[in-house]
Amino acid sequence: MTASSHDAILIVDFGSQVTQLIARRLRETGVYCEIHPFQKAGEAFGRLAPKGVILSGGPASVPTAGSPRAPEAVFASGVPVLGICYGQQTLAQQLGGHVESGHAAEFGRADVEIREPSALFDGVWKVGGRYPVWMSHGDRVTRLPEGFTVKAVSENAPFAIATDEARRYFTVMFHPEVVHTPDGASLLQNFVHGVVGLKRDWTMAAYREEMTARIRRQVGSGRVICGLSGGVDSAVAAVLIHEAVGEQLTCVFVDHGLLRKGEADQVVSLFRGHYNIPLVHVDASGRFLRELAGVSDPEGKRKIIGRLFVAVFEEEAKAIGGAAFLAQGTLYPDVIESVSFSGGPSVTIKSHHNVGGLPERMNLKLVEPLRELFKDEVRALGRELGLPDAFVGRHPFPGPGLAIRCPGEVTAEKLAILRDADAIYLEEIRRAGLYDRIWQAFAVLTDVRTVGVMGDARTYDRVLALRAVSSVDGMTADFFPFDMAFLGRVSTRIVNEVKGINRVTYDVTSKPPGTIEWE
Repeated sequence: MTASSHDAILIVDFGSQVTQLIARRLRETGVYCEIHPFQKAGEAFGRLAPKGVILSGGPASVPTAGSPRAPEAVFASGVPVLGICYGQQTLAQQLGGHVESGHAAEFGRADVEIREPSALFDGVWKVGGRYPVWMSHGDRVTRLPEGFTVKAVSENAPFAIATDEARRYFTVMFHPEVVHTPDGASLLQNFVHGVVGLKRDWTMAAYREEMTARIRRQVGSGRVICGLSGGVDSAVAAVLIHEAVGEQLTCVFVDHGLLRKGEADQVVSLFRGHYNIPLVHVDASGRFLRELAGVSDPEGKRKIIGRLFVAVFEEEAKAIGGAAFLAQGTLYPDVIESVSFSGGPSVTIKSHHNVGGLPERMNLKLVEPLRELFKDEVRALGRELGLPDAFVGRHPFPGPGLAIRCPGEVTAEKLAILRDADAIYLEEIRRAGLYDRIWQAFAVLTDVRTVGVMGDARTYDRVLALRAVSSVDGMTADFFPFDMAFLGRVSTRIVNEVKGINRVTYDVTSKPPGTIEWE
């Protein structure tokens, strides 16, 4: 499903931490879109021929010399444009308005007061009403371009919404893409469906059909190898490719011994039993543990795991021989971050084997059938392909596995304790019917030991930390509000059933906007 077969929206990225959420909101309403950094947006605009353009927010200041601008071709084309925050400001400046620094900033929750009607909020907001939004700006538009009128104001944004409806230019000073703007998704829908006039034709059934045909064209009669990590992304990619080319695909499952309890067996059973996909299962757990011995630095552990994963996969690929293509479960957020103008937080966050690919010396052409999808879309595609819901609905799990949930040195003993405790935690969450309401839940075996008393004996064992967060999109998250009876039940089971733990604690911190992973 690409620009060649579907009308599209181009999102020009000025570096906002939540630009990806704009794309998520559009995809959720059945619209294809692509994000491109402002430096490359001109080329993308010419190639994609979008029916509409959205200008994202960003951290720069429009009055500063050399600050980012939108491609002039966008304004010359006559397509509808929606400017968000920084997007509003650069649009105003480029069309003859004026932006200034030094005015009162506005960060966080605010209310907008609707002064005049607009196609942007038709059927959503009424004139005279006040509605909550999420602001994040320090600069201000002080003069609108000719043809623009003010549609809404806020305490510190006299042009909270300003539009030129004749030319189909719409600008907002707040962020409609975040959940903190309750009606934001409806505003975006009004823009893409009402103003731009796009159909709702972004579906996983269509994507499956089109991507299967594309894989067949790309691969031809060649052989494909796919590295399975045990996660959802690589599994969905493998099943989709197998549907396209059948026995031409061989999967290599590098079992590094850092998976959750029973996961390795589940992967092998799924691919060999349920789908009958050729699978090479490499138990490299001993090798990984030897290399990790004595290493306590989290980044050091990540790099070791990434290097070893590549080395083991390369060895197995050579043993198989004859492959011309390498399949990877690259997702759209990885593609976006790899070309972001600021480098993106993933530069320092994602440093395991899922980032950077495999060595060029392997001389394999890439097959990346998921590179246009977000995580929730991958899950939808997995269900479309018939993967068991228990598999595709699993909580996200990091590439380095339990190694980063085991602070300090990683040992077989600590991993065994963590696996058993984590399994009890997840079992109780499922038993309580809470698993699908939680974005991610996991246990961490801390490097802290405490003195305790169990029965008539004194103990000196480890503290286990439990974590669970609720989230709509993974960009922001808050701790899940378990009741005390549940936490008491889980803690009692873990302390009684898992030797080596004498205390359990629950982490109630929240995940701030803009961070990519929670580990």
